[in-house]
Parts: sequence; C-alpha cells; structure tokens
Amino acid sequence: MLPLTRRTRRLSAIGALAGLALAPLTAFSASAADEGSTTINLININDFHGRIDDNTVTFAGTIEKLRAEYPDNSVFLSAGDNIGASNYASSSQEDKPTIDVLNNLGLAASAVGNHEFDTGLANLTGWISERAEFPYLGANVYKENTETPVLDEYTIVTIDGVRVGIIGAVTQEVPSLVSKSGIEGLDFGDPVDAVNRVADQLSDEDESNGEADVIVAEYHEGASVGTPEGATLEDEIAAGGAFADIVTVTNDNVDAIFTGHTHKQYAWSHEGRPIVQTGSYGENIGQIVLNYDNASGDVTVEKIGNTARAEAPEGTTDDETAANKKALRDELIAEFPRVSDVNGTTQAALAEAEETGSVVLGDASADITTAYYVNDKGETVRDDRSSESTLGNFVADAMLDTLKSDELGGAEIGVVNPGGLRAEMLAGQVTVAEANAILPFVNNLWTTTLTGQQVKTMLEQQWQRDENNEIPSRPYLQLGLSNNVTYTYDADAEMDHHITSVTVNGEPLDMAREYRIGSFSFLLDGGDNFHVFTEGRDTRDSGLVDRDAWMDYITANTPVSPSYDRRAVAVTGFPTDAVEAGSSFELGLSKLDLTSLNVPAETGLTIALDGETIGTAAVTDGAANVQIDVPADASGDYTLTLTGDTNGTVVTIPVTVTGADGTNPDEPGTEKPAEDPAPVDDSDIPDAAEGGISTVDEAKAGESISIDVGADRAGDWVSVWLHSTPIQLSDGWVQVSDEGTVTVTIPSDVAAGEHRIVVLDANGDVIGWQDIMILAAEGTGGGTNASDDLPRTGAEASELLPFALIALGLMALGGAAFGISRYRTRKVTDRS
Repeated sequence: MLPLTRRTRRLSAIGALAGLALAPLTAFSASAADEGSTTINLININDFHGRIDDNTVTFAGTIEKLRAEYPDNSVFLSAGDNIGASNYASSSQEDKPTIDVLNNLGLAASAVGNHEFDTGLANLTGWISERAEFPYLGANVYKENTETPVLDEYTIVTIDGVRVGIIGAVTQEVPSLVSKSGIEGLDFGDPVDAVNRVADQLSDEDESNGEADVIVAEYHEGASVGTPEGATLEDEIAAGGAFADIVTVTNDNVDAIFTGHTHKQYAWSHEGRPIVQTGSYGENIGQIVLNYDNASGDVTVEKIGNTARAEAPEGTTDDETAANKKALRDELIAEFPRVSDVNGTTQAALAEAEETGSVVLGDASADITTAYYVNDKGETVRDDRSSESTLGNFVADAMLDTLKSDELGGAEIGVVNPGGLRAEMLAGQVTVAEANAILPFVNNLWTTTLTGQQVKTMLEQQWQRDENNEIPSRPYLQLGLSNNVTYTYDADAEMDHHITSVTVNGEPLDMAREYRIGSFSFLLDGGDNFHVFTEGRDTRDSGLVDRDAWMDYITANTPVSPSYDRRAVAVTGFPTDAVEAGSSFELGLSKLDLTSLNVPAETGLTIALDGETIGTAAVTDGAANVQIDVPADASGDYTLTLTGDTNGTVVTIPVTVTGADGTNPDEPGTEKPAEDPAPVDDSDIPDAAEGGISTVDEAKAGESISIDVGADRAGDWVSVWLHSTPIQLSDGWVQVSDEGTVTVTIPSDVAAGEHRIVVLDANGDVIGWQDIMILAAEGTGGGTNASDDLPRTGAEASELLPFALIALGLMALGGAAFGISRYRTRKVTDRS
C-alpha cells in the first residue's frame, strides 16, 4: 500500500474494494492504529423519518455497539431526512421526539434533507435548529440569485487532535419535492460543486477560513438502485446523473462519502474512496473506519459497510418472541447510558401518542398497500414508486370523493403521487396513528383545471424530467388515479409519446375539454416534477387538510376495501389507423396484475366491441396476446374493451372500422370527394390563411409529421401539399382525426430548404398554411424537387445549395454535440 498525499490523493485501501457486501462490515486492515496514527470511526444514518416506535431502542443500541468498537474515536452523523414523513408518535408532536432522540445519541452533524424543508425554511432555521444540539449543513442552499449560503456549510469535529471536517449538501431536486411557498427566496445549487468548493477551502492551509485534516461529505442524494436490487457501482456510474457525479466528480480532498435520499443500501468504493448509504428508517447503520497517519496526513480505509439493526431471535410463540425483544431492549438500556436516554424519550412520545393515536377510525376488509417487489435476496419490499398500487388508487378515489362538490373545487379526477404514501393499510381496525402514517405530510387539498391535452401531459410526466430537463434519481413515478380514469401506454416509446389512449368516465379523453383535478397542494404546486400542474387554471384551496379529510373518508366509508383493477395497462399493437371489417389484428397486453399485497392474479379477458362480446383471451403472469377479430358487418367508430375476469381491469381502445372499400359511412364530417385532390397555385394561397394549421418548424426529408388542422374539422376530408412546386403529401384524400390532426410523410427526395405546407378542404379551398424548413435526409444529398423549380430559399440553388448543405451539416453536428453535453441518460427500471 502506497498512500497518496493530501494534495493529490485518492484514498488507498488494502484489498479490492469493488462489490463489497453490506454486512458484516468489510475489513481492510488487520493492524490496529499505532501511536503515529489516529483511527476515526464514522457512524452514519440517513432517511430516519421519525421512526419513533418499538424499534427505536434497538436502533440506538446498534449505534452504541458500533461506537463501542472505538469509544473515544467515533463520530455519529446523518445524511438528512431525520424528520418528515414520520411515524405518528413523532409527527403528532412536530417531530420533536425524533430530534430529542438524535440529541440523546450525540449526533454530531447532519446534512439537511428535503424533508427538513417540509414546514419551510423559517421553521428549519428557527425552532428545529434551536432544539437540535447538532448543526444542519447545506453547502448548496443559497439566497436566491446569489452564492451566499443560508445554512452552515460544514462543521469541524476533533478526534485525538485530528480535525474532521463534515460538509453537507442536499439534492438539487428540493424545489420539486416540497411546497414552493416554504422555500421562497432560495436557490439549490449543484451539490458536488458546493462540496468541492468547501473541501478546497478546508484544504488550502489558511487557518482563517477553516482547516480539516480529514474531510467527510454528507450528500442527501444517492443511487437510484442499491445492492439488494442487484445493482453495481459500475451500473450506477454508467447510468449518469447526480449520483455518478458524486462518485466521480467529488474532488480528492474528500476522504469518505455518505449518501441518502433514495432509500437504497450499498457500501461501495470508487478508486479507494468509500461511498455508503444505509437504506432508510434506521434499519441499517452505516460505518466507515479511517486511519489517519499523523506524520504524513495520509488516510487509509480500515473497513466500510452497513450493520443491520439489532433484532431479537424469533420465539416458537408470539409471547416468546415478545419476551426476547423485551430482553434485548433491557440489555441495551442497561449497557449503554445513551440508549437509556433514548428509551426515556421514546416511551414518553409513545405514551402521548397513544392517547390520540389509538382511536379507531374504521375497518379495512383487506390489505390496501403500496406496490411491492422482490429483490435479489428474495425479500418482498414495499414502496415501489414505479408501480401502480391499490393504496395509490384508493387514496385517489378518496381525493375525488372529498373534492367533487362545487364548494370544495368540483373535482372530476383524483390524482396521487406515490411518494406521498408512507405506510400501509393492513386488514383490520384502522387507527388514527395508522391513517396518519399513510399520509403524514399535512398538505392542503387543492383543485385545478387542466385541458385534456394537459391531462395527457400529466401522464407523460410520469417518465420524469426535472426543471433542467435532466432525468432525476427516480426516473419514473407512477401516479395513483381515481377509478373513473384508465389509460394505455407503450413503455418503449420516445419521451412524451408513451400514452396511447386515455378514458375518463367511459369516454375518450377530450383534448380540448377542461377537467378539474383534485390532489395534494404539494403535487398541484408542481411537486415531484409534474410541471404541468403549474399551468393549471383556477387553482383553489379547499381549506381541508389531507390528514383530516383522509380520516373522515375512512370513517364515512368503513369498512374500506381495495380495488384490484389496474388503471394503466401496457399495450403493443395499438391500432393507429382504421381497421377493415372482417380483418384481424393482434394486441399484446402486460402489467395486468397489481403488485400490492394479496392481489389475486388475473386469469382472463373478455373482449367486446361497443359492449357486444366478440371473444376471450387467457392471461398468464399478468400478460396476454390477444387476436381481435373484427366483425365483417362492422363499420364506423367503436370502443374496444378488454375486461379482466378476475380483477375487473378495463382496457379501453378506440377503433375505427372501414368497409372493404375503405369507406366509413358513420364518420362525421364531409363525404369523401369522388375526384382526386388538386393543388392550388401559389398566387391563390391567401396571406390570411397563415396559421390556420400548425405543425413542426422543421423536419427531415423522409420523416412523418403531424399537422393540427383543428378539432372542429374532425372527420373532414382534406389534402396536404408541399409548395412552391406542389407535391402532394397526403395519399389522396385523408380524413382528419378526432383530435383534429392528420399525419403525412415528407418524401425522402425533397430538396433541403424552406417550403410551405398547405392544407386544402374537400372543395379545394385553403384551410391554412405554414412555412417549414426541410433538412436533408440522413445519408443523402440535398434531394431533388419534383420539377426544375427550387424550393423557396430566396436564391439560385446552383449558388447556395452546397453552402446550405454544409451549414446544415454543421448545425446538425453542433446540435448533436449540444445534446450529448446537455443531457444525461438514466435507465428506467419498471418493476410494476
């Protein structure tokens, strides 16, 4: 081992560090620290979220056992989200019991998490910081439009004369995770940039601005997948994004990294530097042991890992198990004074919560839970936010029922973000404490108005982009929807093109109609990157608090029961064009089974066209391949439904059926003209018709484009032309869709340059026109025109076309380079 110096070092460690097991801790040095070195035992938690319950004492005991390994050289730290989304015993008392427990345990410092901002900056810097006997650190939290820190950036802890600098930073996604009113006047900068800036400051040998011998970064940001899910550090670095930057861009002055926020477990090392996250809720305690050479200043790693919270052995009976747990708690309380203090705080909090929390609100006939998944250890794990759940849909139904009256907002659709659901509703009695644990955030209930197009955008935004158009650490979030909404999607489609159909109250979503949406104030304020809600109209506060309305709903509707139908189903083979009477087509359906607890597996589908059964299909493992046989006598617009025989899932697909001659006599609008369409002269295209249609500003030769003609022309027959020399883009006459659009393909041999799209009605009159820039098709030259006339480029092609092609090529290369540098790619893991 040859440690590097402070100025250039990366951490060195004995042995290979990649692929470390989480527990037991992995040792890297068998030798104890000698007189010339100092051992530093870093003990860490993240995302504790106010878990004041029967496990709090054993949580504390596990920390104390790790501290006892190096009793005089240990530092207890946190990567944030100590409070917020807490158990009832803590949340009902403003999380004061949690802060007191951390004080009891001698927490030295904590990064600020997004949940520390749940009740606003004023509370964080006010009573929360006053009650906490440790600093909250946020090096990347600035006054708006400045780089002036609002919180402490770092703190120094001294161990045997060695100065250990702790730097804290929070995810840059905070504005999308908390109510904006609570963080007005703040900016959240790049966390890695902030940590590097402070680490450089603590390493510049200028005592006046603080100096540290060892530096630890506490990031409230982390990997999107952990070791229990089968992830590797290499996978997460390759995925890019915030965590990859933490690993690879955090500078060499930082000796150890703790992370949080994503509730994942891992103990990894990159180029000798440890990176640890514990999961969440105090279920594991992280540890990094460093050795500091007092002479050279070199730092080496002795061990890293996660230690599971102490658990008592299971007994042969429930009474024996309870006795074992009590014995373990009593042992820890007797052995460790800090644990005794924690027990006192915990028992007082539980006793106070018992008075109000034990009141029974109603009963649940069956489990109503978040989505679950099975990790690579075969363990069933809750809170899969990328999957639809019985609980998410149930709460959305409650939102709709609560807010549907005109006085409370007139909601027509209930929507719930998965991160708002923090516990499960299990079969049996439902108490105040249990209901509060499910919705612990105390949001107000709001309504807003979205157009049908914006509702579709809302569903598209489940595939996440942050305000900078980057993919966040949770790349997909599945909304819960009230039971009057269903939709189909293509998971493999391009961004913003996943949703293939939406049905509201049994009817296709009307893109031009307005819908009232009811949900939490957090979500309707644009939280969780559902930016479309900020475009909502007539947003109203009902004056109701979610917790109170939620509890009233449970009481009014007891016994409550889950619905096992899915509101979102993946469909391939979706018919985008009319189908012919007497023909057949195939659909592939998947995601037919919810993954919440105790949901029965779907067994079959009944297929109907406008309510008349036309077939059945078997379902295996939540999927089915279905052949749809279109009746020979069908003609017109139909609604195709595939209904689950077991769980009642209804997949609704609009289908247009034409006769053998391609006609559709039931279609509204003009009759199809008998004669072929003909273009108009340029001189007959009125200036006033500009903007009568809309489409893209530019397209490549050979690409298909959609043209918005107007929903009022749905069913009309039109023709589409490319000028100045008219080239017909439509295949003869084309019928305007229900959404008011037509789709045409630009011929691959069209010359690059400026052209004009012109749409004519069945009488040959101009509906509208728009100029469009046509780019050369890939792998071709500039293309050829249909005659010797040039596209309207304003010059002779023989003079300008070569230069135009060169310029276009440079623009394309520049755009590609910009795209590569601007966007990072993250894989979307859909476990639903």
